Amino acid sequence: MFVVFLGAPGAGKGTQAAVIAKKLDVPHIATGDLFRQAVQKGTKLGLLAKSYMEKGALVPDEVTIQMLSERLSQPDCKEGCVFDGFPRTLDQAKALDGVMATLKSKIDKAIDIEVPDAELLKRLGGRWICRKCQTPYHQVFSPPKVKGVCDKCGGELYQRADDNEETIKNRLKVYHSQTTPILNFYKDKLVTIDGAVEIAKVTEQIVKAMRVK
Repeated sequence: MFVVFLGAPGAGKGTQAAVIAKKLDVPHIATGDLFRQAVQKGTKLGLLAKSYMEKGALVPDEVTIQMLSERLSQPDCKEGCVFDGFPRTLDQAKALDGVMATLKSKIDKAIDIEVPDAELLKRLGGRWICRKCQTPYHQVFSPPKVKGVCDKCGGELYQRADDNEETIKNRLKVYHSQTTPILNFYKDKLVTIDGAVEIAKVTEQIVKAMRVK
């Protein structure tokens, strides 16, 4: 089964995608991980992606699609996979469909995790990350034992520039404008999930909707 996870920043799609991939026993494919792996391996596409990432620019769709195409052609994806963080735009959704068609396959389900913007602001605005080991914390949901200090390595905690309220509001605005066309594109495969509840309850809804164990 090939599944796409949709959701605004902070909706928890990465967490749920990983859980469902495990339950389905298929790869969890996150584009961010693909970029990092390709860069580490020094592949041609990895070096190309790195040239954009180093400038702080978005990696072009054609590069991302090529990486996904290579990943999907690997044997462990034969029975399916869970996409996390892609597609983000209608053009990307169409391009992904084209890749799937060349592999004589298709997207089976699109899971849209919906969370009200007010809740997303609370989730994202309280996020802090360790400078040394990159462990994430949250001032409400998972605070460190000592304010501003990482529990694991004692490193300094900092808030990313894109986690301030004004930037978050802008990110959500962009997300909503880009995602509505994707929801329409996947309307026959779309499952809408209430993401404002506890993590376990979100998983429960997805499992029930997808009829997986």
